[in-house]
Amino acid sequence: MAFSSLTPVFVAIICVLIGIIVKGRRTNSKNEPRQTSKKVESRPWVDDDLKDSTDLHPEEEDDGEWEGSEDITHTPFSSERYSEEDMVKRSKDFYELLNKRRSVRFISDEPVPKEVIDNVIKTAGTSPSGAHTEPWTFVVVQDVEIKHKIREIIEEEEEINYKKRMGDRWVNDLKRLRTNWIKEYLDTAPYLILIFKQVHGMLPDGKKNTHYYNEISVSIACGILLSALQNVGLVTVTTTPLNCGPRLRVLLGRPTNEKLLMLLPVGYPSKDATVPDLTRKPLNDIMVVV
Repeated sequence: MAFSSLTPVFVAIICVLIGIIVKGRRTNSKNEPRQTSKKVESRPWVDDDLKDSTDLHPEEEDDGEWEGSEDITHTPFSSERYSEEDMVKRSKDFYELLNKRRSVRFISDEPVPKEVIDNVIKTAGTSPSGAHTEPWTFVVVQDVEIKHKIREIIEEEEEINYKKRMGDRWVNDLKRLRTNWIKEYLDTAPYLILIFKQVHGMLPDGKKNTHYYNEISVSIACGILLSALQNVGLVTVTTTPLNCGPRLRVLLGRPTNEKLLMLLPVGYPSKDATVPDLTRKPLNDIMVVV
């Protein structure tokens, strides 16, 4: 009888102990990192500094108000219209001009007229942009010492990229192009054009204005800039210095709302310049007509 009368007490104690054990296991499982059977894909080519919504140092920026847009006047528009024969000829001529464009890593130190650089950047500035925010800054570097500092920063990071971050597959894919972390053209090219995207604008009164699709807008401007350079007989190679953006931004004194998107060394090809013997995809491989 005594044992049977104590049975409910023992049951209650056991239930409490079980509850404590279960709760402890749940707490531990929350604190421990989750083990997933699926391997997380490594994407070293995705630079966090390039994300549209990412600020380099948010603590450096104030919580200023955002400025709204004002109405603007709309004016009549017309453009020159060509005959079909002229259209075909102009389209072929323009294609043939751009089809000669190549990524050139051997750039002469021969001087290039500064007015030419001004004009090609003005041309890039005609690019369309989200809500006409024009979220780009083109930093033209011609100073020899600053160019060399840029080279030091990039080569330091690129060596790490090639040896650790990029992975065997990426490095192997680049072997046929004969590229490595040595970037001599950063010293020899008369100009380096660093293209920054503005993740948002800053008005004189301290308010911010939204820059919609800023990365896409600046990328389009880069394409127009490449076309403009080809049009004047200059060469470049499109470079996206991985993990170098923050240091280059500080070196060049750019504000925190600007992120480096692309770097273009610009000049004439050196006399001994070579390029890989590559072919481009035919029209049928790149166009679909519905």
